[in-house]
This record gives sequence, structure tokens and C-alpha cells, in this order.
Amino acid sequence: MGAMKTPGFTRIVTALPASVPFVGPETLERQRGRPFRARIGANENGFGPSPRAIRAMQEAAAEAWMYGDPENHDLRAALARHLAIAPANVMVGEGIDGLLGCLVRLMVAPGDRVVTSAGGYPTFAYHVAGAGGRLLSVPYRDDREDPEALAAAAHEARARLVYLANPDNPMGTWHDAATVARLIGTLPEDCLLVLDEAYVEFAPEGTAPPIDPDDPRLIRMRTFSKAHALAGARVGYAIATAELIAGFDKLRNHFGVGRISQAGALAALADQDWLQSNIAHVARARENLTETARRNGLAPIPSAANFVAMDCGGNGAFARAVVNELDRRGVFVRMPFAAPQDRCIRVSCGPDRALELFAEALPEALAAARRQEQEPRPE
Repeated sequence: MGAMKTPGFTRIVTALPASVPFVGPETLERQRGRPFRARIGANENGFGPSPRAIRAMQEAAAEAWMYGDPENHDLRAALARHLAIAPANVMVGEGIDGLLGCLVRLMVAPGDRVVTSAGGYPTFAYHVAGAGGRLLSVPYRDDREDPEALAAAAHEARARLVYLANPDNPMGTWHDAATVARLIGTLPEDCLLVLDEAYVEFAPEGTAPPIDPDDPRLIRMRTFSKAHALAGARVGYAIATAELIAGFDKLRNHFGVGRISQAGALAALADQDWLQSNIAHVARARENLTETARRNGLAPIPSAANFVAMDCGGNGAFARAVVNELDRRGVFVRMPFAAPQDRCIRVSCGPDRALELFAEALPEALAAARRQEQEPRPE
């Protein structure tokens, strides 16, 4: 009897590369054989979650033998009160990444066209590819996502979805509420804007449009990962019409947000003083990183997020060399992956000691990268 074969994948999956949108710092540490001294590459909030959230999660840990509430009832109700909308307009999921996956499954059939920005958040593209959708990308303009180009591409392609992150990742740039409102008004009638607001708490006032949960052209996604510093808990939420939110129940992972995570998010939401303190810490860290960049001859990109993109003045190969040299010195940072934004490195805000380590390592990393650039290449 011959060896048995594993049943084949679907046609869509067979055509996909085996890829991970992000290589985690843990993977890099295993490759390095030692931990990083400064972990400032994944846009995590190193200032930490509310002590009230930590206590709530510790208490919930004793009840971890029970499943979490599959309706996320208490958290949805608290978010609705906080946002002054109805619970029917809120859906909780395992981070924005999990919610994006559900939304794409709801809205994108094989061959459907979807529009995003070239080099924007890769997990959205990952989900579209997994659904067999056709992803169309428009370039950034002046290091910002280009709403006019997104709308034009949506009309030309008759797109089902348009994705916009505001503030943007990986550049940290942003548009004001009026610009976002104009984009919504210029999209095709049957096109949905996916507005990723993961970093909105850090942005200037007037960045986020007023919440209108009855607008069928828009779904907004927010998270507890960034300003609330609960990235490891995996809790995000979507805001949309009751009809669209109800659709998530057709296919979401109903136990995807565990009991401990729900308790932590609920307590974090209630501690608005800690949230404001975290936002202030991030603002000071942004100023620190901006000054470090300028002191080393780099051009910091103005940011409304919890990171700063720094123009290294070269191309993607040079920026990659800088990232690698920082890695060698125990400092984890990342970089945009598409030109021309890949001329930058992207450094997350963090506690003083992490930023001191970055400031110490950066001059050496830049010098080493410049030496590599000057070395003769083999013919």
C-alpha cells in the first residue's frame, strides 16, 4: 500500500504563499540566540496597562476554567455607553486583525476587488488574499495615504471595500475628520470604507469624524492594543450599522475573546485617567524620538501614532542595513516594506531606558550601514 496523501487545499489556498504578515520579535530573538535589550519595533505600548486592568485579569485568571461570554455582553455594553451608541452597533473581536478577517469573509467573494494603499497595513491584504479577492493598491502621496486616489481606484474597479488607516501605519501620518468625511462621500454607493483607527487616541483633536453608527458606507475599527496597552490580550471592536454588526455573528469565532481578556478590557475602559496618562507618556516619547532622529541627521516624519518613522536619507537597502545593525546591538525596530516609504525606519515609543538604548545604538548602526554602502560589490 502506497503512502497516503494529505487531502489537497482549496484552489485559493494552494495559490497563496506560506507567509506571516509580521515576523515577531520572539522569532528574531530565537534566531539571535539572545533577547533584545530594547523592544521598540512592534508599536506595543511599553508604558503598560492600567493597574485596574491587571487586577481584573488576575482575578479572572482564577475563573479561566470557564469560557468567556460568547456575546461579550458587558464589554459591548460598556463600549456603547462610552461611545453614546447602541450595543447593536458594536462588535468585539480578537483584535482588529480578527475583525478584519471576519469582515473580509463577510464582504469579499473570489474575484471581488478591494482597494488599499501600497505598503499599508499588511494583515488586511493577507485576509483579502485568503478570500480570493483582488487587491488593488494606490501609492502614498507625501508619505500619507491618498484619499482621492483611493476613491478614484474604487470607482474604476467597482471595489467592494476601501481600507484607510487614520492615523496611518507604518508612517504615523494622518488626515483630519473633514478629509475622511469627503472620502466617504465620494466612494461608490455600494462600497464600504474600512476605517482603521487603531491609533486614534494618540491623534490630535479633529482627526476622527463624529461617530454615526447608522452610516452604511462606513465601518470603524478600534483596539485596546495601543493606547490601553493590552496588545497581548487581543481585544478590538468594530462600530457600524446594526445590520452589518449582526452579520459578524454568521461566522465569527464566538469564543475568540477569552474571559481574562474581556475582564482586562472592561477595567481598562473604565480607567480613563490611566489612558490619558499613557497618551501623555507617548507624546513625550515621540518628542524624544524626534530629537534623536534629528541629532543623527535623520528626518522624522510627523506622527499621530505611538511611533516615529525616520527618513534615513537613502533607499530601502540602506534602511534595512540600519535595522539589521540595530538588531545586532540588541535594539528591535521595524521599517516600512514598500518603496518609497522603505527609506525609513519605524521606532515605537517606549519607556526612557528603551529610548536611551536606541539613542546609544543609532549612531553606531548608521555608521556601520554607511560603511556597508561604500564597500565594493562583487561583480
